[in-house]
Amino acid sequence: MQFQPDLAPLNGNLTLSALVALLPLLTIFVTLGALRWKAHWAGLTTVAVAILVAIFAYQMPADLALLSATQGFAFGIFPITWIVLAAIWMYELTVESGHFEDLRSAFHVISEDPRILAILIAFCFGGLMEALAGFGAPVAITGVMLMSIGYPPLRAAITVLLANTAPVAFGAIATPIITAGNLTGIDYNFIGAMVGHQTPLLAWFVPILLVLIVDGKRGVREVWPAALVIGVSFAVAQWISATYLSVELTDIVAALVGAAAGVVFLQFWKPKGTEEAAQRLLDMKTTEAASGYNSTTIVENKAVQTVTRNKVGMALLPYILVIAIFTVAKLVPSVKTWLATTDIKIPWPGLWDGDTARILTGAGDPNMSTIYNFPWLSGPGSLMLITGILVAIVYRMHPMTAIRVFGRQVYKMRWTFLTIGSMLAIAYVMNFSGQTITIGYWIAGTGAAFAFLSPILGWIGTAVTGSDTSANALFATLQQTAAENIGVEPTLLVAANTSGGVVGKMISPQNLAIAASAVGLVGKESDILRRCLPWSLGLLAFLCLIIGLQSTPVLGWMIPTP
Repeated sequence: MQFQPDLAPLNGNLTLSALVALLPLLTIFVTLGALRWKAHWAGLTTVAVAILVAIFAYQMPADLALLSATQGFAFGIFPITWIVLAAIWMYELTVESGHFEDLRSAFHVISEDPRILAILIAFCFGGLMEALAGFGAPVAITGVMLMSIGYPPLRAAITVLLANTAPVAFGAIATPIITAGNLTGIDYNFIGAMVGHQTPLLAWFVPILLVLIVDGKRGVREVWPAALVIGVSFAVAQWISATYLSVELTDIVAALVGAAAGVVFLQFWKPKGTEEAAQRLLDMKTTEAASGYNSTTIVENKAVQTVTRNKVGMALLPYILVIAIFTVAKLVPSVKTWLATTDIKIPWPGLWDGDTARILTGAGDPNMSTIYNFPWLSGPGSLMLITGILVAIVYRMHPMTAIRVFGRQVYKMRWTFLTIGSMLAIAYVMNFSGQTITIGYWIAGTGAAFAFLSPILGWIGTAVTGSDTSANALFATLQQTAAENIGVEPTLLVAANTSGGVVGKMISPQNLAIAASAVGLVGKESDILRRCLPWSLGLLAFLCLIIGLQSTPVLGWMIPTP
């Protein structure tokens, strides 16, 4: 038999149906936000709630509800988690080989000013790490790097959390945007272009905010030219890459352009008050310790090594290879076309009966999302794996060493697999059963005002789940449905969900835990949250205003053409 979702299955009452459909989302918020369960247990519990709502409220056959969850889980593992695993593996190869230490020393050659280094490390290098790995890796890595140059732990945590905003939408080779495209059926390149007309408006002034956090108004007066040059360069590169080049490469290009602009600018301009700023950081460390912020993280303040062009080149090699491989794969038409032919389309077993889909859309058409796309070669994760293999070869690493590093990452990420898989399972069950559409129609009752509020959903989703990818899995289709019902371009609100998520990540329990763990302040997550929350809310309000105006003639001209 075929299943067609009902918009208002409970006595034809849209409000009542929407309130029941919200139960899975309420479950994830309560279990993660209030009860503070581990993310994988919260995710699995929510999957069960979504399935029960689908069966008993929406009258979806039990086998279809369960099979929907399995398809979502499969998509969460491949290609989503596969991207993260491959990216982190490549980074760990640089650490294992010792070349990452050369990169750290290279930052000191560029500048001795701790405020400039905060921008280069937390914003530019952190953006690069977000592009390649995401999922908390930039916060953990750059937090320790800032402590190694003299930052007190609490200030280091706040700095890296704020820096880890603008790049998040395109993180892990644009995983959040690819997820949104898969779920909504909108070309993810178009979603990425739309996000590229939103997040750069944040990116250009984030470095200035970092300096404000690190050294107050005095610091801003002394280093604002460099902060502005790096921020604007990053923002312009992010906009150009997302719109015209490659969504997957956007943060890589933006981070490298921002860093390069900073390096060039610092050849002609030097900040004032470098020694005084370093002393203020030292005093701040004493003050933090007296207030009970004593780090348990042992950081080796190694002497800065002499770096040669060859060492720097080898340290940058992995990122150069990523750019080269993705450029060929995504921008060379013949290669892009050939790679697309290697994708395997799989009508999900049990959701198809021969050539007929057993699940229909609300309009009564076969739901083509029940066809699972297996991009075994063309997917970003596989391209990252190829890059990692080349890096291991160039670094002359023994194959067993590279394999051991890979296995170690699989073990470390075992709960991440379960978490992301369960989040996508929730999304598929809610989408296929009709729960998401019901919520979307109900929310659309707010009318045009919803466009101004739409980023809040992404902010909430990312703040609770710790992942912009998971927030898109939960809300992308909902945003699309709401947009269609209020007469707004759907891509605008789907992108708004992604953009809203970037400023929610800094206050997510997972990211706070990662930051606290990295700087050795485990148990102080609530203190870090209190200091980050005002920044998060302020940036969210700015995004709501911009995106709301983009839905009107005032800024409607900013919406790119498909």
